[in-house]
Amino acid sequence: MQPFHLAFPVKNIQETRDFYEGLLGCEVGRTAERWIDLNFWGNQISAHLTEEDIHEPAANPVDGKSVPIKHFGAILEWEDWQNMAQKLTDHGVEFIIKPYIRFEGEVGEQATMFFLDPSGNALEFKSFKDFNQIFAK
Repeated sequence: MQPFHLAFPVKNIQETRDFYEGLLGCEVGRTAERWIDLNFWGNQISAHLTEEDIHEPAANPVDGKSVPIKHFGAILEWEDWQNMAQKLTDHGVEFIIKPYIRFEGEVGEQATMFFLDPSGNALEFKSFKDFNQIFAK
């Protein structure tokens, strides 16, 4: 798969670096005064400093939960997802949607969790026991 690039707004570069590098384990790439590149599971994300307000995104109902419409994240291996969920829980991260199994017993069954970064950007981390289910209909 080809890596993707995503640019997103943040309120504080150092706080962003601490969160993505320190908590999530993302490697830092190039940096400047107003942006920082991060290796987000093999993809390049660029956090750009803004003075504008960053609002929590609107949500849609999915599997009985209120899922933020605007979000990004990564699909992890099953064990890595479980380890990430535990690490975030131990760190006291406040979840928008706590770690759970979505669509249990159905096509597309997946582990998922949602939380905000320090600037209010919604993140989703998910996993599939069977990666063939990622695009299953």
